[in-house]
Amino acid sequence: MVDDGDEQHSGPPDSRMLRVSDAERRHVVGVLEKAVGQGLLTLEEFSARTDRALSAQTRGELNSVLIDLPDIRHRELVGTEQPLVLSTGAGTVRQHGRWTVPRTIKAECGMGTISIDFTTAVCPHSEVSLHATVGAGTVTVIVPRGWTVVLVEAISRSGSVVNKATDPPDPTMPVLRVYGRSGMGTVRIRHPRGRGR
Repeated sequence: MVDDGDEQHSGPPDSRMLRVSDAERRHVVGVLEKAVGQGLLTLEEFSARTDRALSAQTRGELNSVLIDLPDIRHRELVGTEQPLVLSTGAGTVRQHGRWTVPRTIKAECGMGTISIDFTTAVCPHSEVSLHATVGAGTVTVIVPRGWTVVLVEAISRSGSVVNKATDPPDPTMPVLRVYGRSGMGTVRIRHPRGRGR
């Protein structure tokens, strides 16, 4: 954590002014397609909003094309989702299968096991942050080949924080930024077993 001592910048930035990625723009266009299918938008409205979405530079601009759509609004606004929290003391937690990846994931493990598998997950974001904290247990993270894994933080007392997902990255696929902290346990990031993607 960096503290520059400047109290003027101590508050969080206005999320509406944060820049958006191509993946987020494509995600919103997909939401607009669903709205047409539900009869919420005409084809003319869809075309106009798609143009606005694809040219949006900030979250405020991007979210403005969804703001008046009932139901969809609360599920799909970019940057408003809650982080996924996976926590266990001495048990087992598994996040596998087809699931939608949020922008931020927190994995907190005492003596148990947490397994997070992104292999068949749907990730609408270009970047995802994972904060993994382990006591004496294990957090295993499985990422598809092509994903970029950036080990931002690796802090360990007598355990380990290991990134084995080192295949060549595909620039069109997501970046996973990992902040790993271990007491006596293990945080391990790897690709799926076998040669397939």
